Amino acid sequence: MTIFVAIVGLGVLIFVHELGHFAVSLSLGMRPRRFYVGFPPAVWKTTKNGIEYGVGAIPLGGFVKIPGMHRPSPADVDMGIGRALGEAPALQGTASRLRGALADGDHDAARDSLRVLRELADERELPSHAAATLRKGLDDLDDGLGPNAYWRAATWKRVAAIAAGPAANIVLALLLFTGLFMTSAGKATTRVEAVSSGTPAAAAGLAAGDRIVSIDGAPVEPEDISRLISGSDGRMLTVVVLRDGQRVSLPPTSARQIDGTYRLGFILSGQGLPANQALGESLGLSWRVTRDIGASLGRLVTGDGRDQISSPVGIVQGSSDAAKQGTENFLFVLGLISLSIALLNLLPLLPLDGGHIVFAIAEGVRGRAVRREVYERVSVVGIGLVLLLFVIGLSNDIGRLS
Repeated sequence: MTIFVAIVGLGVLIFVHELGHFAVSLSLGMRPRRFYVGFPPAVWKTTKNGIEYGVGAIPLGGFVKIPGMHRPSPADVDMGIGRALGEAPALQGTASRLRGALADGDHDAARDSLRVLRELADERELPSHAAATLRKGLDDLDDGLGPNAYWRAATWKRVAAIAAGPAANIVLALLLFTGLFMTSAGKATTRVEAVSSGTPAAAAGLAAGDRIVSIDGAPVEPEDISRLISGSDGRMLTVVVLRDGQRVSLPPTSARQIDGTYRLGFILSGQGLPANQALGESLGLSWRVTRDIGASLGRLVTGDGRDQISSPVGIVQGSSDAAKQGTENFLFVLGLISLSIALLNLLPLLPLDGGHIVFAIAEGVRGRAVRREVYERVSVVGIGLVLLLFVIGLSNDIGRLS
């Protein structure tokens, strides 16, 4: 059940990311054509007001199709409708004029050629697969030549539409962290919220609701408890608690090393913070996470930090483990994942959002569009690096699971 909850949680993060792209591009006049969570083939889809909404069978991401991401070129004719033209030689002459118009930058003539191609295609009986390919190719070229194409928009609009995805994940992370700091994850108390089964704390008889009074005879404040336990190096500890108004001395027990830190295996309850303090704490936490992720990616260049990378398999497993420990833990991990998705997508690599932002700014400075061929060559490098990270993460996750 927790695996299902984790997958749904990851789907929500992807949905929020794509919703950011969708909402901002739609509001800026770049009307999207498709909005998917997951990649095709579609397990469910519907069309409303000319926009296709769907859920893909491959739950590794999602996408929003914004029309005209690249300025159309002659090569797009061959890639989009070349196969269909092979089964309809009579269309070759018009297609050649379309290529010429695109090469000359004469978009009015290109639109006329597209219109003629549609009329000629309607007059001929093409095989169903060729007709479908032709329609899709002509629609894509129409989108690229349309007034609301992405490549035609002002630089700030393009940057806003692309940056909206990571921004939505950052906002979601801040909302989750702030909500937690306002409730259970605020200022720590000495009251025990929960005790994990099979831990030294459970063996010693520590129970939810106990208030920790002292450790090894030293009175403790909330901030002292973790420090004293983690610094014990596994030696025996005597914990005194207040239970039902009575002081109870628990049997001496030693902390166990978990994830490199000595722990007894319990969680302290928190006291909610005011909204402004909670927001400040969430901003500080987000900055520390961002700094640590940046440092980890930097260490990859020198070959270190490889073991800290996870694939979607590890992300789902980690979320599932957090869900087993309670709603607060699950929401906290979900916030961390949301922030990580934003930071990964802001890397200046195509086809990630950061790469599109860099190219949009570069085209704004140059005053003209970068050829699609350049986009594709640079994307090959970016896809290769992303796949490398995925393979490293997957190998780490398999090792951890085994």
